[in-house]
Amino acid sequence: MRTPLAIILCAFPTLVAASDWNTRADDQPLSTAELREQLVGNTLVFFDNGQSVYAVNGEYSYTYGEGGTWLGHYELKEDGVACTTFVTGSTRCDLIVQSGTRMILITEDGLRFPIRDIIPIK
Repeated sequence: MRTPLAIILCAFPTLVAASDWNTRADDQPLSTAELREQLVGNTLVFFDNGQSVYAVNGEYSYTYGEGGTWLGHYELKEDGVACTTFVTGSTRCDLIVQSGTRMILITEDGLRFPIRDIIPIK
């Protein structure tokens, strides 16, 4: 008798979700506590000068290095995942990992964005 694929996928949701990210051998997802410490109340600055702001009240903004801003609200999940719902209604989840000495944001599409700096929101 064959087991339907849907039953197999439901039995191993963590395994399936983990395989979707473009992780490397030395990537370590942040714990929920580490994610909260590194994101909440801080601005993440990327090498293209883009900035992700994670306000204490759950508001999120991303400003491109050359200008233009996306607004929304974020929610921290387990295993280093931060999900954002933008004011347009679109959503996106990112995996935050420690990779050697650098923190990296990995998008659901597998794009990797090293974080240059973390600055507390004033």
